[in-house]
Amino acid sequence: MLALLSEFIRNVGRTITVIVMDKDRMEQPQSFLVEPRRAVWAATGVFVAVLAIILVFLLFTPIRYALPGYGSLEMRREAVENQIRLESLEDSLRVQTEYVTRLRDMFLGNVTPMTSEDQAAQSSNIPSGADLQSSPLPLTSSDWEEHEQPAFDFDELSILPQSVPAGSAPVSSYLSAMSFPVLPPISGIVSRGFDARTGHFAVDVAAEERSPIRSIGDGYVILSNYMNDGGQVIAIAHADGYISVFKHNSSVLKQVGDRVRAREVIALSGNSGEISSGPHTHFELWQNGLAQDPRAYVLGW
Repeated sequence: MLALLSEFIRNVGRTITVIVMDKDRMEQPQSFLVEPRRAVWAATGVFVAVLAIILVFLLFTPIRYALPGYGSLEMRREAVENQIRLESLEDSLRVQTEYVTRLRDMFLGNVTPMTSEDQAAQSSNIPSGADLQSSPLPLTSSDWEEHEQPAFDFDELSILPQSVPAGSAPVSSYLSAMSFPVLPPISGIVSRGFDARTGHFAVDVAAEERSPIRSIGDGYVILSNYMNDGGQVIAIAHADGYISVFKHNSSVLKQVGDRVRAREVIALSGNSGEISSGPHTHFELWQNGLAQDPRAYVLGW
């Protein structure tokens, strides 16, 4: 076979005669005129055609997923779905960050006057019949400083951006307006009331440990952390400048940035923290930086 190929190579530019005969039979041998150049071109064409067919099968049929390192069809589908989820999470995080930043500015008093467009947008987000609901007036005192103490250290909110992006939507476009009075966030007995003069800006509710604590309204989690004095603490920012804070929990079920709905379980009551005197929930309610007496806002208290 090698000798035949060498003859083809030596005579590539000429026409040669190929004699075919069967060595076991006495038949008349057959001869063929062959041009080695054409034979080489024909063999090359066949090789290229076969290679092209193989490449088409490998690149455009499911067979390609069996190749090492290419990845399965399911893996590629999951990669596309994960990319879509990531883009959705980025959009959600941007909206939540803008909202929490605005509420933080409202809580600190860094509020710019609302334009007519913002007022119109806020009015359009109030549910029908909301004008029939009556909200308690903010608690007043002869000594304003009694209510200026913040509900928690704002250093905990250092992860938030320091400025509101220009042209962002008003806060009210993200959450429904608060409607008071609300149902109690936890089932229990009020063991200590609100007393601004002694620095107790809350009501304490004695309850069985690990009782569910529910959000008083729609909002976003702006604090979810452990503090030495308050134990496991969670704070929710609501519409209209309200912030609810729950301390001494056995565990918190939400993280910073999570959106919560009204009556959604956000934590479990407990006895955490250095100054806790037993299983109870320490509930604070703030509105535009002013401590409120939660009993005026909650049914049955």
